[in-house]
Amino acid sequence: MARIMVVEDEAPVREFIRRVLEQRGHEVVAVADGAQAVLRLGRGSFDLLLTDIVMPNMDGVELALKVARDWPDLRILLMSGFTAERERASGLSQLATGMLAKPFSMVDLNQAVEAALARPPAR
Repeated sequence: MARIMVVEDEAPVREFIRRVLEQRGHEVVAVADGAQAVLRLGRGSFDLLLTDIVMPNMDGVELALKVARDWPDLRILLMSGFTAERERASGLSQLATGMLAKPFSMVDLNQAVEAALARPPAR
């Protein structure tokens, strides 16, 4: 299975995502913001970055841009509950393999992750 970095500032959502993905056999590293993600990404390889867009310190758009530059082979799946943020991130379609709208179910999450993992990195 895949090694996935989950970046989500809301602890209950982060824990839900971690548990769902681990039940599917994925190895998950979960952090609360983009700045923490950058530190962890520098210490190991990942197959997928699943990141919220709206977060403190470094938002998901800034994180996606940094990841695309520094880790070009890493797939990026964005998520957000805010329509305006999803629209803002739509310009990142050349960087991200997909967008997951919140709220989402376990089925939605698993389908989005599997689809993202099945595609080559967007760059």
